[in-house]
Parts: sequence; structure tokens; C-alpha cells
Amino acid sequence: MSDQPRPTTAAEFEELVATARQRPGFAEPAAFGIGIATIADADGSVLDTWFTSLNLGTATGFAAVVADACGTEEPFGTVVLSPEQIAEVLARAEVHRGQPDAHPNVAAFEALSSLVERPNALPVRKVPVLTSISSLDAPPLDAHDVYLRLHLLSSRLVAPHGLSLEGQFGLLSNVVWTTLGPCDVASFPAAQRAIRSTGGVIGVTSVDKFPRMIDYVVPTGVRIADAERVRLGAHLADGTTVMHEGFVNFNAGTLGSSMVEGRISAGVVVGADTDVGGGASIMGTLSGGGKEVIAVGERCLIGANAGIGISLGDGCIVEAGLYVTAGTVVTLPDGTRSKAKELSGAPDLLFRRNSVSGTVEVLPREGTWQEGLNAALHAN
Repeated sequence: MSDQPRPTTAAEFEELVATARQRPGFAEPAAFGIGIATIADADGSVLDTWFTSLNLGTATGFAAVVADACGTEEPFGTVVLSPEQIAEVLARAEVHRGQPDAHPNVAAFEALSSLVERPNALPVRKVPVLTSISSLDAPPLDAHDVYLRLHLLSSRLVAPHGLSLEGQFGLLSNVVWTTLGPCDVASFPAAQRAIRSTGGVIGVTSVDKFPRMIDYVVPTGVRIADAERVRLGAHLADGTTVMHEGFVNFNAGTLGSSMVEGRISAGVVVGADTDVGGGASIMGTLSGGGKEVIAVGERCLIGANAGIGISLGDGCIVEAGLYVTAGTVVTLPDGTRSKAKELSGAPDLLFRRNSVSGTVEVLPREGTWQEGLNAALHAN
């Protein structure tokens, strides 16, 4: 590897890229990321991977240079980068060093060159990795692959359901998420004793397969009142506000400016200018919804403590306290009855419970519910 030429101009670097693309076995990735993984000492399991640079259908030439410098034989998957490989990549990309905006992948490798393997007292080590994905439609290959896909979702590079997460739970470890970073469950009690016995302090935020999003990705233009309630893999569009009791799961989220005071479960997509009221719940693929994707249209209101197990079209309202499932029997304006699933996705409907008879009624909408909104409160 060391006998490769060292480009001194941008044109020479492009020549190096062209040569690397022709390397036997190289195939352009659909996406790749450069990151730092946390590995448990106890069993070598991957606890997390934080990707410092994300590429979706871009910079594939740089991926070719890295593959050539590392001598990798498999075009896709994860490569743990050695200090020698990092140095080799930086030597070949010397002409583009010190340009983080124009060449973020080179900047990511520069950061990896000073990586501290043992940053604290936890029984883990940090390793630099390059993860490449052949197709977003193909299932993830390993835990690094899952983390790269979750990063793509939370960074808004891919919308919910825009990639496969099949088999993700079997690839992820259950992790103790602490104020010093992730730790494997079995080793944590001993690590906690060791840290506290020397006067140190370590806090635990959760024990889960998924970390909170903002420890990895902080999207612009959003408000998140409680970081614990937004998982990595959530997709929050610009203008979204997640209040203290709001919750957004992975592979779910908003597609436009929205107020989230209730729960957006896994797989659920919420349209722009929609309000998910306090304590409201949207049934997801992990909470009884099966494989059906529940979607909420634009300009909808799901009232406080209400819930839905069907999709809503644009301009719908669900009355506060009313839970509408697919099997809920509803009375239509002409007096006939139907199951709510027959109205799934229909626009401009008001779902309410008759306070005298107790029946669930569906009425056509007139006007817009936004007329009564407190604009100052909902402004992001």
C-alpha cells in the first residue's frame, strides 16, 4: 500500500480515484459512513457506532480510495481501520486536508488519527470504522450497519420507511447508556463500583438497544424538551417541536413543521402542520399495528389523550380522549355504520364520541382547526 503515488494536486487525486474505482472487487456503495464504534471488553460486542461523516450516493470515489488503501476484499460491510490504514488514506488525500467543508470525509479521517482508544474507566474500547451499504433495500449486515441507517434517518438523508431495518433487534446489544458512554450490561456493576470507589460519579440514562438521538444527531430547526424521549432513528423535520411528554421512536417522525405532545410510535409518519396532543398515541408497527404503516396527513389534530390505529388523511380531527382503532364501529352522517378501517386515510373527517349515546361518530369537516391555534405557542 505504501508504494502508491501521493497526489500533489486535485487533478492527480482524481486520477488516483479513477484507478481505485477499477480495483477488482470494488463496487460503489449506496451509502457509507466513517465512524467510531464502542466495543465491549467482555465479549467484543458492538455497543454503538457514532458516524462522524455520512454519505448517501455521494463521494463514492473516496470510498474507492479507502478500500484500495485498506486492501479490503469485501466491497460492503464494516472495516475496522488500523492506524496504518488511516495514515495511508490521509497520505493519499493530503491535497484535500484542512478543508472540512469541501471534504468532510478527509476531515473525518483526520479526527480518527487522534482517536483515544480508552477514553474513560468503562471496560470498553473505541475503534475507527468504515461501514458501507450495498443497497438501502437490503437488510443490515451488522450493528454498525444498523447504526449507519439510524443516522441516515435522523440526519434527514432518508425518510421513514426509505430503508430496510429488517432484523435490527437481533443485531443490536442491550446497552447501559451512561453519562460516560455505553457499557455492556454484565460488566456495568463492577465498573460502577470501581468508579464510585475512587470518588467518581456515573449516571445511567437508560438500559435499551437504542440510544437517545441527540447524543448522535442534532438536526437543525427543531425543539426537543426531553432528550430521553426521542430515539436515534427518529426523523424530525425542520420546524418540529417535541414537548416534554412527546415521544418519537425510530423509523418514524414528522415530514414538516409539527407539534408533538403525544407518542409517535415506530413506523408512524406525521405530515406537516399537524398537532399530536398531550398524551395522545399513534399505534405503530411495534405496538399492535402489525405491518401496516400508520400515517397522519397534513393539518390534522389528534386531541389530548386520544389515539388512532388507522391512518388519517389531510385535515382530520380526533376528539380528545377518543381512541379509534381499526375495529372501532363508527356511525356515518347518513346513520349507517362501518368499521373505522374502512375510512383509513380519508381526508377532512371529524371523529367524535356522542356525549349522550356514547356512539363514535364521523362527520365531514368544515373550515380548519388551525383557526383556533395559539400561533405564538406553536411557533418553532
